Amino acid sequence: MKNIGYDRYESIIGKLYIVVSDKGVERVLIDEEEFNKYIEKNNIKEDKEICKETVKQLDEYFNKKRKHFNLPINIETTEFRKSVYNELLKIPYGQTRSYSDIAKAINNEKAVRAVGQANRLNNIVIIIPCHRVIGKNGKMVGYAGDKISIKEILLKLEGIF
Repeated sequence: MKNIGYDRYESIIGKLYIVVSDKGVERVLIDEEEFNKYIEKNNIKEDKEICKETVKQLDEYFNKKRKHFNLPINIETTEFRKSVYNELLKIPYGQTRSYSDIAKAINNEKAVRAVGQANRLNNIVIIIPCHRVIGKNGKMVGYAGDKISIKEILLKLEGIF
């Protein structure tokens, strides 16, 4: 059985809900209801110690002292979504890509909508930087469902807007 725990982190975009196991970061969520359902379903207890490095790196990011996360990630999802998330991890701090750019980069040009869906289902926000993906026309589109204002704050933090 793996060691797993959670912590909460207050940020400029509101409270973040972090779940970390000995295999790596499993969740960084912005939705409290989703977080509560997940920890109840999986019987996860608060453990600030196991989350300490993740909290430290998030704090550095929000204080403009970190541009790249150096954390192990443990995400259980489809191979397609993993390919999307791996491509998102390549987007440099302070830059954006379009959904179509991501689809091309994973050699699946017609999967633009599926790339958008994978972004929407990203359970490790900020660390897997889905906020750096914008519409082909340069416009803000979708973030964690309907939280475009959070996307704007993160992009402004990184000096994009």
